[in-house]
Amino acid sequence: MKILVLGATGATGRLIVGKAVAKGYTVVALVRSKAKAADLAGAELVEGDARDTAALTSAIAGCDAVVSSLGTAISPFRKVTLLSTATRALVGIMAQQNIRRLVCITGLGAGDSRGHGGFFYDRLFLPLMLRTVYEDKDRQEDAIRASTLDWIIIRPTVLNDKPARGGIKALTDLSGVHGGTIARADVADFVVQQVTADMWLRKAPLITW
Repeated sequence: MKILVLGATGATGRLIVGKAVAKGYTVVALVRSKAKAADLAGAELVEGDARDTAALTSAIAGCDAVVSSLGTAISPFRKVTLLSTATRALVGIMAQQNIRRLVCITGLGAGDSRGHGGFFYDRLFLPLMLRTVYEDKDRQEDAIRASTLDWIIIRPTVLNDKPARGGIKALTDLSGVHGGTIARADVADFVVQQVTADMWLRKAPLITW
């Protein structure tokens, strides 16, 4: 199994790379700077921008699946387009190359998970600090859903850096969900499992402790 990881130098992306390598997968990481990704042990590094079709085409060659853990900085006032632009380019190239499986991380507050983050998150933090980011996550999810790929969208609750503890809950019925937290390590485990599992195919589970 050969997989391409986007967002591999982020805090969660690094864990995904490590767990995929440990599982015996061949991992390609598309990174902006090879120098800043030199510690991604076991991964083949391809330098380029995830929005650039030439870079994506080069990185994805020979891959069986793609994991996107792309993220973007908080941008309260400036429009965010990175996630949707990169994803639109990606799904087009995957279709051309007949690469079927896409596992993509978005987050609590995207799509129909909006309104399930708890009072502070829903009423203050998301609209004031994350509005433009989540508008782009919505566009990103829309691009994936419009594709013919075998996709899984994963929406973690608030991320923390605690050790993995397993036993996470994966939910599509969000009745009674009002926030939550989960370790990046548990997210990475779940993501790598979805590269070959079909339980959540074409679904968008929220994952939490």
